[in-house]
Amino acid sequence: MKNNPSLSVLIIILTIFSFTIVKGQEVQKEFYELKTYTIKNSDQESRLDNYLANAYLPALKRHGVSNIGVFKLRPNKFMPSNKIYVLTPYNSLAQFESMEATLANDKSHLTAGKEYITAKYDNPPYERINSVLMRAFPEMPKMKPTTVTGPKSERVYELRSYESPTEATYKNKVAMFNEGGEVELFENLGFNAVFYAEVISGDKMPNLMYMTTFPTMEKRDALWEAFFTSDKWTALKNDEQYKNNMNKADILLLYPTDYSDY
Repeated sequence: MKNNPSLSVLIIILTIFSFTIVKGQEVQKEFYELKTYTIKNSDQESRLDNYLANAYLPALKRHGVSNIGVFKLRPNKFMPSNKIYVLTPYNSLAQFESMEATLANDKSHLTAGKEYITAKYDNPPYERINSVLMRAFPEMPKMKPTTVTGPKSERVYELRSYESPTEATYKNKVAMFNEGGEVELFENLGFNAVFYAEVISGDKMPNLMYMTTFPTMEKRDALWEAFFTSDKWTALKNDEQYKNNMNKADILLLYPTDYSDY
């Protein structure tokens, strides 16, 4: 990544606001990149899986990044399984900014990922990449890799994006999760959240994103039923201060790849 004065200023500003207080201690909030690869066939899927499993994830780990999740869409007749999602946590924006150059100079990465890195223009390993950058919520400043067990193919990792009509209503929805206690409610019910975060750069702003995890679809459905019928949620949704703070929700039901960290 080339030096960019504007980006450097943004990193400084966001770093200043990336700390939160947890039980009397100052904790730096993590940043997350969600990369979405769109693929068109099984050949691209195989090549991308090979690169991610054998080159990209090992390289990130060599340079201090861990808890990397890689997910695919659960079989769904309404949505083609043509995407691979890579969720990467970073300690800081500076670590995120420097990683591209770091990987470009990592000889093991270049060797293991040669087929992907040097792919020809008329035979690419993917169709397009979308990248979203996020900052963790105060109520959960660090990622919690899920402890859900069982066959990975049966697990449900639910990725949600909530869009708001304006910046002000978006901030209100974020406050509903944090000060309002929505994060706490998810925790108390056992949703096994991986992260909650504000989107600071993406294509659907203003929006927030979060991921909850379940061993099976049946468990997922039962917990959402408990959520929607809880006294806490009834009070929150009827609280006038949180009215009309969201106008769209995108819900993706995913499962982890064999080489995903969780």
